Amino acid sequence: MIVTSLFVTLYLVSNIMAVKIIGFYDLFYFDAGTITFPFAYMLGDLLTEIWGYRTAKKVIFLTFICNIIMVLCTTIGVLLPSPTYVEETAMAYNHIFTYIPRIIIGSLAGFLFGELSNAWFMAKIKVWTRGKYLWIRTIGSSSIGYLLDTIPFVLIAFGGIAPWEDLVIMILIQYCLKLGIEAFFGTPIAYAAINFIKRKI
Repeated sequence: MIVTSLFVTLYLVSNIMAVKIIGFYDLFYFDAGTITFPFAYMLGDLLTEIWGYRTAKKVIFLTFICNIIMVLCTTIGVLLPSPTYVEETAMAYNHIFTYIPRIIIGSLAGFLFGELSNAWFMAKIKVWTRGKYLWIRTIGSSSIGYLLDTIPFVLIAFGGIAPWEDLVIMILIQYCLKLGIEAFFGTPIAYAAINFIKRKI
C-alpha cells in the first residue's frame, strides 16, 4: 500500500512539475518533472521485483486512472467562477491547469508504453539472470522504458510550442537525466528498499 501510494503520488507530482521548463544558458532544456520521474520508475521496479509483473500492471493502470481523475478535477476548477478579489490567483490556477491536460495526455501515452514495457522487461531480465544482478534489471529495463516514455511525452506535450531542435534536445536531455538519476540514486534506494521489504514480508 505504501509503495503504491508513493508511486501514484510521484506520477501526479511529476505531471504538475512538468509545466515548468528548465533551461541552462539556452544549451539544453528539460521539464521539472524529470527530477522526480525516475523515482516513480524505481518504485515500479520495486513492485515488479517483489510482487511480480501482474501486480505492477494493476498499479500502473490504477495510476493511469488517478491521472485522469486529476485532469477532470482540475479542469472543473478552471471552469468554476471565482470572486474578483482573488482574480490573480485564479488566473495563475487557470493558466497552469489549462495547460496540464496536454501534458497529461502526453504523459499517459508515454506512461503506458514506458511503464508497462519497463515492468515487463524487469520481469524477463529477472528470469534471464536467475534473480541475480538487480542493477542490470533496474537500469536495463528502465533504459527501454524511458525511451518509450520520453519520446511520445515530449512530442505530445510540447510539439508545436517549442522549436523542433529544442524538442530533440529535450528528448535527449530528459532521457539521459532520467537514466542517470535512476542509476546513481534510484537503484541504490531500490536495493535498500527491496532488502528492507523482503525482511518484513
